[in-house]
Amino acid sequence: MERSRENRYLLPSLAIMTGLIAIGIAIYFGISGFRAANRIVSVKGLAEIELPANKVIWPIVYKEIGDDLLQLYKTINEKNRAIIGFLKDKGLDETEISLSAPKIIDMNAERYQSQNSRYRYNVTSVLTVTSEKVDKVREIISSQSELLAKGIAISAGEYEYETIYMYTKLNDVKPGMIEEATRNARASAEKFAKDSGSKLGKIKSANQGQFSISNRDANTPHIKVIRVVSTIDYLLRD
Repeated sequence: MERSRENRYLLPSLAIMTGLIAIGIAIYFGISGFRAANRIVSVKGLAEIELPANKVIWPIVYKEIGDDLLQLYKTINEKNRAIIGFLKDKGLDETEISLSAPKIIDMNAERYQSQNSRYRYNVTSVLTVTSEKVDKVREIISSQSELLAKGIAISAGEYEYETIYMYTKLNDVKPGMIEEATRNARASAEKFAKDSGSKLGKIKSANQGQFSISNRDANTPHIKVIRVVSTIDYLLRD
């Protein structure tokens, strides 16, 4: 009778024990898997290239002073025609040249003018060249002193009217640069894995990073440096 009672409780006890063992094994492997999944190495991959600018914006600025406003307008119109003719002779199209309305300062109306000005009006005229003929425009800039023979003195050095060189074909180089950045990141990750006695696994997460375009240096703004840094997390395994 007692033996029958023991047998009756033995089977449920074995079932509970087996279940506990199974749960323990599952928890062990689950924790091991969790730890393995969180063994990662985060690396950065750099890609950088130098390319010439493919677009230029060149403001051509000159100033006129005088007391007769109508005469100033006449002089400015004549000089604008002379500058446009000069640019067209050098190989630019008229569609690449735009003319802004002149900026007129009445010196007598200036609130902060401490001394009387010799001339009443100070007029600034701006013609802007916007072109993809970067090399051509650079040649013209170097020869703009020829305008002095026409009585036109071009102003230079004003921050407001700085010549701007641009690179507008980023989409053409993006795929190759991302590939290079990813390749460089993987090389760094493989080196880390080897040094730590691990093997490199799959990518857990990746951040392409932002592309930046800057001048190579202050003296060559027409040469652009394009740069991207990608951040990639790789899994590590034994």
